[in-house]
Amino acid sequence: MRHNRSHAPRAQRGVTLVIVLMLLVIVTLLGVGAARIALLGERTTRNERDYQIAWQAAEAALMDAQFDIRGPNSGSAQRVALFTPENTSNFVPGCNTSAEFRGMCAPSEGKPVWAQVDFLDDGADAPTVAYGTFTGRAFDSGATGVKPARAPRYMIEVVRDQTPMGSAASNTGSKAAPIMYRITSMGFGPREDVQVVLQIAFKKE
Repeated sequence: MRHNRSHAPRAQRGVTLVIVLMLLVIVTLLGVGAARIALLGERTTRNERDYQIAWQAAEAALMDAQFDIRGPNSGSAQRVALFTPENTSNFVPGCNTSAEFRGMCAPSEGKPVWAQVDFLDDGADAPTVAYGTFTGRAFDSGATGVKPARAPRYMIEVVRDQTPMGSAASNTGSKAAPIMYRITSMGFGPREDVQVVLQIAFKKE
């Protein structure tokens, strides 16, 4: 007697293999996607950390500039005397680069002077001031650890006092018109290309 053999089990085994391979592909794609999402999240967190470090460094430079203007100033007592309404001739277009007048700038027409100055220049005739140059304050920076790659820098512009009291004071017959100082600073993150620029108007009392 002859028996007919069925080929159904072999066909079922072939279908199962295809399904398993499809599941493996799906799991692999999900794994790759999850890894990319995790990597993107880590990169975003690191960039935010670097930005915050640069922001804090720029804020520190703003504070250092205020000590530069009003004191107390352990680095250069003569420097404080330069910031008076009667003494504005040392604020020059493009920023003064002389050692004792460094970073003292006159506002420019058109493009703001702070947008033209090279904050990365730290040479002997740099137009901006490195943190602590005139105040003697220290700033921790460098390539080791999670900290700014370099010390923040700032520049100071002399501008007319636009406050109501300042405008009124200019009409009282005083010898010098009231002025304010516009401070612009740049802070750096753990990488030098991570930069934050901050600006404030400061009035010396």
